[in-house]
Amino acid sequence: MTDSTVRNIATVFPISADALKPDPKFHRRRSIVREFSLNTSTHGIPGIARSESIHNRIFWTISTIIFTGIMIYFITQSIIAYFQYPTQTSVSFVVERTQPFPAVSFCNYGPIRFDKFIGPFINYTNSRNVTNTNDTSTITFAQSQYIRDFLQILFNSGQSVTQYLFTLDNMLLTCIYNEGPCSKSDFSSFISPVYGYCYTFNAKSRSGNQTIRQTTQGGSNGIFRLRLYAHSNQYVPFISEDVSVGFVIMVHDNDQLPLIDIEGIQLASGGRHKLSYKRRTNQLLPAPYSKCTDKISLPMQALFDRYGDADYSYSQTICYSICTQTFIYHECNCVHPEKFTTRTIMQPGTNQVFQAPLCNISDPCYSAAADRLVNTDSLWNQYCSDCSEACTSSDFTITPSSASTLSDEYAYIYKPAVENMGVPLPADWATSWMSWMRNDYISVDIVTQSNLVETYTQDPAIGPVDLISNIGGNTGLWIGISFLSLMELIIREFILVTTTHGLLSIALIQNLPNRILWMISTIASFGILIYSVTQAVRSYLSFPTQS
Repeated sequence: MTDSTVRNIATVFPISADALKPDPKFHRRRSIVREFSLNTSTHGIPGIARSESIHNRIFWTISTIIFTGIMIYFITQSIIAYFQYPTQTSVSFVVERTQPFPAVSFCNYGPIRFDKFIGPFINYTNSRNVTNTNDTSTITFAQSQYIRDFLQILFNSGQSVTQYLFTLDNMLLTCIYNEGPCSKSDFSSFISPVYGYCYTFNAKSRSGNQTIRQTTQGGSNGIFRLRLYAHSNQYVPFISEDVSVGFVIMVHDNDQLPLIDIEGIQLASGGRHKLSYKRRTNQLLPAPYSKCTDKISLPMQALFDRYGDADYSYSQTICYSICTQTFIYHECNCVHPEKFTTRTIMQPGTNQVFQAPLCNISDPCYSAAADRLVNTDSLWNQYCSDCSEACTSSDFTITPSSASTLSDEYAYIYKPAVENMGVPLPADWATSWMSWMRNDYISVDIVTQSNLVETYTQDPAIGPVDLISNIGGNTGLWIGISFLSLMELIIREFILVTTTHGLLSIALIQNLPNRILWMISTIASFGILIYSVTQAVRSYLSFPTQS
């Protein structure tokens, strides 16, 4: 109804002209919604607004509802997939001209030194009425069955066992790194439940007194040479099922506690060995993508404190061992006797760390408790729930090789060093020393095989940019909606005419606040677009791989 018509009616009927005018607010809102419906880029809504028949309008309404539902379904699936935090592993190969030389740990295959051990052991078996002898030159199979009991008593009473083990002075002939000599002070020690005293070269120092050696130190390429002597004549009989003579060696990361009982490589004496290594690193994402952790618990730290100046990092295997020992102690008031290096436990619900006593070998409680823990999910989750994978770790691929035995010339060179080690020599040493040297001598070289470091990195399979792109792709595919379409719907409450997104709206709007709002919306949308495109291009140009 035009203004002239209203004035003509008002002259005939005594009614105010303003009363015949439609509600301007209602008219304005209705026209805004209609104009938006006719001009929006969102599919379906213009079809409903332009329909002149009820059948056409029903068709467009049903189609819009169906495709909106499909869009909502796919968007929901994309959001659910994102919050499941899926990951993928990318593999990269990086050439590092210089890199930290790994730590090298070794142990004598024979853990106990016979001449130091036999006297106290015979006294023990005599006190148990197992033997009645003063013969310290040999040991019988029946006597050997009490070796573990004897050692257990020493551990439970707090006595040291180190005087019965082979030390570095008893084994090391020469040590060379990158053509330069290394000394005994370059090694840190630890005790293995299987191999006794073990020694580590190039471990990470907690105090910083020793720096980690680099492969290019001294202008070389990372070569570590060890010359060792086994003293097999001092091996305790029956302590092992075989009669192997040699050493156990392990190449590991500088801050890794060497689990040499599990991962060690056995090298027979009487020859020259070479271990070539390649480094591989693994990097896991923290929560919520994975449950990895680098947190060291109080019992684990107390265990590490027993390894002198060595600075070790979190280990999942050690965590499993500690939580198993904790449960065994809860059930048996003692811990597994063959895992005495991880007898440091903490009472549940407290911060009290203590050394638990070892169970008797004949006690079936500790083995039954260990089986129960492993096979009961509720107990495992209660005691070992914190034992996740380490977020960062390194391991080494070893390629072993060996050559012939010790030459006569070097046998003469090393003979005086063996005689001055302070270990009793075989009775026939004077006449058979060459044979003993070739039997007990071992040479091992640890060399860097390649400067190429293989890195496995865990990456998010769906990132925030991917999620936004998935949502935008689905909204554009099914109903053609965009962020600017939504802003158009909101801002049309404040403007009367607009036919395009963003730039044309800015040009047409006369109201300064609305113009600023459109400018901000357009800039924000373009910023998100540029960021998403940049991330996609950058990801492509980095040429990632996955396995």
